[in-house]
Amino acid sequence: MLRWGIVGTGFISHAMLTAIAKSDRSKATMITGRNEATLSQLQTQYGIAQATVDLSEMLASDQVDVVYIALPNHLHADVTAAALAAGKPVLCEKSLTTTMQDAKALATAVQQCDLFFVEGLMYLAHPLMAQFMSLMRDPTFGELRSVSGFYAADIRQVVNPAGGGTLYNLGCYPASLLQLVVQTMCGDAAFAARSMTAHGNVNADGNIQDTSLSVRFDNGVFATLQSSDSHGMAFGFEIITTKGALRFDTNPWLPDAGDSRMIWRPFDGPERAIVVSDANDAFYHQIRMVERALTSHATEAQRPSPRLSDSLEIMQFLTDWDAAARG
Repeated sequence: MLRWGIVGTGFISHAMLTAIAKSDRSKATMITGRNEATLSQLQTQYGIAQATVDLSEMLASDQVDVVYIALPNHLHADVTAAALAAGKPVLCEKSLTTTMQDAKALATAVQQCDLFFVEGLMYLAHPLMAQFMSLMRDPTFGELRSVSGFYAADIRQVVNPAGGGTLYNLGCYPASLLQLVVQTMCGDAAFAARSMTAHGNVNADGNIQDTSLSVRFDNGVFATLQSSDSHGMAFGFEIITTKGALRFDTNPWLPDAGDSRMIWRPFDGPERAIVVSDANDAFYHQIRMVERALTSHATEAQRPSPRLSDSLEIMQFLTDWDAAARG
């Protein structure tokens, strides 16, 4: 039984606590946060044995095997470093951080220990992504030519302004999926070899709220991405190869229990739906991924979930996008 300590009491903690409760190999044993009333509510709702406003008390507890960090992303580096220093493996919410300086500090803390760490891009742990990777590796799928994706949600009024805006809240999803596609189909080095141009609208907090990006990779592959936290709920992701086009018919970044669908339209032949059916959502599969990794004494996840090198590459991409959109 894997005993989880939960750091943070926001809405995402509810999703993770629900997923932990569904697993027969995990249990939430402790939760920490600043608001005592909210802590008490979550402790009662999810049957958590202990609650504390003192993070150091949780990190010192012998009743916690692994820490889940659900704090705003500008706090991720320091809390991750503290948890690792206390000997606790870490699952830390996306985005990794909000700056490359913090990302490198976080990476140094991970590299200095021999403990498991993974960024919480939960959708990558869902069976939908394993099926997607299998398709991309099939020689009959063709060679990659272009990718397009967008994610928009009207959340600006409820997100922490220190979180860096839409790129670090929403843009990290299409960016991370683009990275998986280019890496899988073109090789490990292909994603970093690129040039990009971007446009953006800045909100009153000084953050990018709407942005579009055009990328040309050095191998000739093109990509266009958009992200907005000022309107919507809308998503889209499509890749075009020399053999056809594949698009996600359901939201690839929120695969829920039930059917997830991709549509393959070959240039020669009828289109077909590719359906991945599963009884559980992405948060549950993320929990199971961590369970498997810790059982096997791994220090990082296996693809399609992000390794530390993948998380750093995605953060650099988001940083470059942000700079280009402000240019």
